[in-house]
Amino acid sequence: MAEVTITLNGRTYRLECGDGEEEHLLSLSDKVGECLGALQKQFGQVGDDRLLLMSALTIADELNEAQKTVENLEAELAGARNEVADQFSTAAGRIEVLSAALTDGPLAEKGE
Repeated sequence: MAEVTITLNGRTYRLECGDGEEEHLLSLSDKVGECLGALQKQFGQVGDDRLLLMSALTIADELNEAQKTVENLEAELAGARNEVADQFSTAAGRIEVLSAALTDGPLAEKGE
């Protein structure tokens, strides 16, 4: 196990993580630190616990909005896929009609 030291709002935290995950954990802590800093500028020093809670709620809200966006995009993609499948089906039907006309119709007799 690897160990990472993170400092948020003047407090130092030691966390364990899987080997190779250190940079990712530091990147995540940077995101939390940015959120903490923005909230501290907006509300002042309202206490570490409250700032951390507000940061967690802010990040959870951002995650929730991102998940909604992904769900909407997945629904749009599914709709587009269905539309393309319908268009392919229609095109295949037209090709079958044309193929039958060429095979069985007057043009087929001229080719013989």
